[in-house]
Amino acid sequence: MSQHVPKPAPAPARAHPGDAHGHGHIGLAGLVVGAIGVVFGDIGTSPLYTIREAFSPHYGLVANHDTVLGVLSMIFWALTLVVTVKYVTIIMRADNDGEGGIMALMALAQRCFPKDSRIAYVVGILGIFGASLFFGDGVITPAISVLSAVEGLEVVAPRLHHWIVPITLLVLVALFATQRFGTAKVGKVFGPITIVWFLALAALGVTNILHEPEVLHAINPWWAANFFVEHTWGGVFILGAVVLAVTGGEAIYTDMGHFGAKPIRYAWYFFVLPSLMLNYLGQGALVLEDPAAVQNPFYIGVPEWARWPMLVLATMATVIASQAVITGGYSVARQAMQLGYIPRMRIKHTSSDTIGQIYIPAINWTMMVIVIGLVLSFRTSSALAAAYGISVSATMLIDTLLLAIVAHALWPNWRRWVLPLCALFLVIDMAFLVANAAKVLQGAWFPVVLGTILFTLLRTWRRGRQILHDEVQKEGIRLDVFLPGLMLAPPVRVPGTAVFLTSDKGVVPHALLHNLKHNKVLHERNVFLTAETLTVPYAARDKRLKIESIGDDFYRVIVRFGFMETPDVPLALMRSCDQEGIHFDPMETTYFVSRETIVANKHRGMPVWRDKLFALMHRNAAPANQFFRIPGNRLVELGAQVEI
Repeated sequence: MSQHVPKPAPAPARAHPGDAHGHGHIGLAGLVVGAIGVVFGDIGTSPLYTIREAFSPHYGLVANHDTVLGVLSMIFWALTLVVTVKYVTIIMRADNDGEGGIMALMALAQRCFPKDSRIAYVVGILGIFGASLFFGDGVITPAISVLSAVEGLEVVAPRLHHWIVPITLLVLVALFATQRFGTAKVGKVFGPITIVWFLALAALGVTNILHEPEVLHAINPWWAANFFVEHTWGGVFILGAVVLAVTGGEAIYTDMGHFGAKPIRYAWYFFVLPSLMLNYLGQGALVLEDPAAVQNPFYIGVPEWARWPMLVLATMATVIASQAVITGGYSVARQAMQLGYIPRMRIKHTSSDTIGQIYIPAINWTMMVIVIGLVLSFRTSSALAAAYGISVSATMLIDTLLLAIVAHALWPNWRRWVLPLCALFLVIDMAFLVANAAKVLQGAWFPVVLGTILFTLLRTWRRGRQILHDEVQKEGIRLDVFLPGLMLAPPVRVPGTAVFLTSDKGVVPHALLHNLKHNKVLHERNVFLTAETLTVPYAARDKRLKIESIGDDFYRVIVRFGFMETPDVPLALMRSCDQEGIHFDPMETTYFVSRETIVANKHRGMPVWRDKLFALMHRNAAPANQFFRIPGNRLVELGAQVEI
C-alpha cells in the first residue's frame, strides 16, 4: 500500500492549543496532574464495580482461590495489553496533528487513500459507526459511575437504601445543569481530587494485599489461561465483566489533544496503572479472605471509620469522570459538525483562555435526558453493567482496524512489529465483543440501538448534504459564464462589500441571483466565500485563506478551518485579508446566505423516510450566522426550495 500511496506531507508546525492558551508555562508536572484529573476519570472509577460484577450471579462463578486469581489475571493483562500497549504506547503515536480519538484516527486513515476511493468511503463508514457506538456506551458512564458510588450507602448506612436513586438523580441533574457555566474553575481542582482518589485506591489495595499476599501470583498469565482451561469456552463470557476495567482506554486516546502524549503516558505508567492494579489485587485478596465480600468488595474493603469519607470521595471522582464524558461529547460533536456529519448546532465558548472549553446546549440536554432515563430504568449499577461494554468493544475493534491501516501505510519502520500486535489486538477485541454480545437481552441492546440510531442520523445528514449539493449544482449557473454576461449590462452598484457564502465555488450562489432579482443592485465589491474543513485539527496560518480576483471587483475566497476549530468567518477575513491587500470593514460588509427548504421526493435521492428525516434535521440546524459567528445585523438570508 505504501509504495502506491504517497505519504501525506507533514503539516506546518503550529503551536498546540494548550501552549497558546496557558499550558505552555505549566511544565510537564502540571500537565501530568491535569491529565490525571481529566483523562483517567472513566477508567479510574471502574474498581467501584468491576470485581463485583465478575462474581455476580449472571456469570455463575464461585469465589474460590483459582477463580479469583484467574479473574484478577485477566484484568491485569487486559489493562496491560489493551490500555498500556495498544492505546497508551501504540495508538497514541497515531495522532492527527496532535489530536486523538476515533474520528481523528479515521481522518488520518482516510488520508492514506485517494479522496474519492471506495476504501476511503469504507474507512469513513467504520469511523462514524465506531464513534456512534462509543457515544452509545458513553452515556452509560455517568449513570453507572455515580450510581455505583452512591450505592456505597448500602454498606455505610443500609437504612438509606431507598435514597440511592434520588441522590444519584440529584447529583446528575446538578452536573448537567451547571455545564453552561463552564468547567475552567472546577477543572483546576479535578487533578488534586483525582490524585487523592488514586492514592486512596492504592492504599486500600496495599492494606488488603497484606492480609492475603498470595493474590500477587495473579500477575502470572498462567492463572488467566488456567481459568479458560477450567471453564472451557464458557469462560469467554466472563470477559463481559473484565471489559469494565478497560472501558476508559478509548477515552484516554480521545483526550490526547488536551495534554499531549507524554504527560498522559507518564501519568498512566507511573501512577494510574499501579494504583488501579493495587486496588484490584486488594479487592481480590479481600474476596480470598472472605468470599461473602463479593457483594461489594470495594466498600467492604474500606475500614469502617473511612467509609463515609470514601463515599464522598468516590462520588466526587465519579462526577469528575462524568464531566470528562460530557465535555468529550461536546468535542466529538464539534468534530462531527466540522466534518459534515451532523447539523450545525449552537456552540457557546465558556472560557476566553482555553479553546477547548465549549458548551453545546443540544448535546448537553440530550445526554441528560438519556442518562436520567437510564438511571430510572435500570436503577442499579449491576443492571447497568449488563448494558455496558458492547459498544466500547466494537469501537476498540474498529480502532484496531484503523490502526492497522495507518501503520501499514504511514509507518514503514514500525509496521513489522505493529501489524502482528494488531492481529493480537483483533483477537482480544473479538473476544470482548462476543462476550458482551451475550448480554444483549440483559440490557446491552440499549447502546447498540442508540448507536445505530446515531449512525443513521449521521449518515443521513452526510448523504443528504451531498444530494442537496448536487441538486443545487445541477440547477446552478456556472460563475465563469454568468459574470461576463452580467457585466455587459451591469446593474447599479452600491457602496460596501457583499460576502456570499457558497458551498460550490464554481456556481453562482442562489443568494446573489435572488439579490439581483429582487433588489436589482450589486455591491461595489463582491466576495464568493467557501468555508472548508480540513482533515487536520487546526488550519495552519499560511493555509487559512486563499483569495483569487476574478475581475470587476469580484473575488473568490476560500477560508479553511481544522475539524477541532469553531469557524469564525468574520475574524478569519479580518486577520487574513489585510495581509492579502484587501481590507474588510465589519460595518461595511454584508453577508448573504441561501437557506434552502427541503422537499422530499420519493423518486429521487434516498428513501423517502430518510429524505424527510434530512429535511427535519436541516430545518432545525443552527442558523449560519450562529455557526460561522456572523453578526445577525450583518446577515441577509434568502430562501430557496429544493427537491431531493
